Amino acid sequence: MFLLRLIIPDRPGSLGTVATALGEVNADIHAIEIVEHRRENGTAVDDIVVDLPPGVLPDRLVSACNSVDDVEVIWFSRYGAGGGLHMDLEAVEQMTSAPSDAIDLLIEQSPAVLHADWAVLLDGTGSDVKVVLETSATPEFGDVASAWLPLEKATILDPPAGHKGLAESVLVAAPLDSDRRIILVGRRGGPEFLGSEVARLSYLASLAVTIRATA
Repeated sequence: MFLLRLIIPDRPGSLGTVATALGEVNADIHAIEIVEHRRENGTAVDDIVVDLPPGVLPDRLVSACNSVDDVEVIWFSRYGAGGGLHMDLEAVEQMTSAPSDAIDLLIEQSPAVLHADWAVLLDGTGSDVKVVLETSATPEFGDVASAWLPLEKATILDPPAGHKGLAESVLVAAPLDSDRRIILVGRRGGPEFLGSEVARLSYLASLAVTIRATA
């Protein structure tokens, strides 16, 4: 599986043209998600998850997209989050089906929802910042997490310089039921989190807290 993040013209037919170009290199499109509309310049940011048959070089995906007028590939990588996109509504459905586990489910689902590599629940309500729950591939934090707390609102965080596990990552975080309990989500190497993705994480974090309160 591969993930392509594209900037395309925000007009009818643009996405279909990209899909046709990918089909010409025998790419099998598994999912498409509109990440952000950029109305100021008439473009949109789309994520496309595709698979390729054996023997087809991944570079052909980029070449196919670049062959379409006004389309720009801003990110391309292997996609290891389970072979499909878990949209926000699916995460909400899971949380509402098990309200007492809503925050745990948000941590579990966030890497897939945001096309990231890992997510972690950090708790700094005591004397030390503790990792309460983490997904696979979450790096060790050491004592750097204390610099992120308290966190008043969802925001992009700067990785600590020289930290072996985080230096190449992009980070986004949102407070949960306290400004010292946060969900932190990371991507290794990029792409940068967009403002719309920060807003989505903020919404889902608030919703998880609300749903858990109904348990």
